[in-house]
Amino acid sequence: MIRDMDLAGCTYVEPYAGGVGAGLSLLVTGQVERVVINDLDPAIHAFWSTVQSEPGWLIDRIHKAKLDVTEWRRQREIYVAADTSDLSKLGFATFYLNRTNRSGVLNGGPIGGLNQAGNYKIDARFNRDGLAERIRILSLYADNIVPTSLDGIEVISDYAQRDDVFIYADPPYFEKAGSLYLNAFSATDHEDLAKVLNSVADRPWILTYDNAPQVADLYSERRRREFELHYSAHRVGKAIEVAVLSDSIPEIGQGWPLVSVP
Repeated sequence: MIRDMDLAGCTYVEPYAGGVGAGLSLLVTGQVERVVINDLDPAIHAFWSTVQSEPGWLIDRIHKAKLDVTEWRRQREIYVAADTSDLSKLGFATFYLNRTNRSGVLNGGPIGGLNQAGNYKIDARFNRDGLAERIRILSLYADNIVPTSLDGIEVISDYAQRDDVFIYADPPYFEKAGSLYLNAFSATDHEDLAKVLNSVADRPWILTYDNAPQVADLYSERRRREFELHYSAHRVGKAIEVAVLSDSIPEIGQGWPLVSVP
């Protein structure tokens, strides 16, 4: 989409970032110049802030981290306390839980359980060298990463008024929101997001949601496209999700994995 719209080298904005995998891939491969990583969750923001400002410290902690239930409990206490006076400490705790919890769910339990009786143990997803290398690569682009912790709607309203910006909104979904997100949306939150996105329909943005009937109601004047997604949180499977396209997004081209819906 970015190439089709001649937006290569633009600022890519994720107002509900989480893992922001797509945006960082675009940055590292030179498709975009800058990535704005916004998440209202202070723990998620603390991690990305640490990646941007103290990657060397983070890499050192990755190599030295103890991978056992005692350390897991300690890091979980730091995460739950959410003390933003030390962003690096909170950021590492968030990272530690993401890599040692089942499916990376921050409010879940450790891989293998507290008694470590499962087939996989707490260190199953903590590949020190591989993780450290990822952080090292991102550190090369630190000046092009902008971590913020604002309301997503505020971020959309701000960046939608700027030139050379592409916004990808991936907010908390409608179904099973309480089990998937630490900060689930209320019905009003979904409506407020729709109001701001519909008000800037002439700007380049794409929104993805679960295939819930509310999406068609909130974005009845926008084009909606279904796509299949493989997921692994809680259980492995496939899901049909919906992409909502702003009016400035070109019509679906060959090779786009999106299917038109009424």
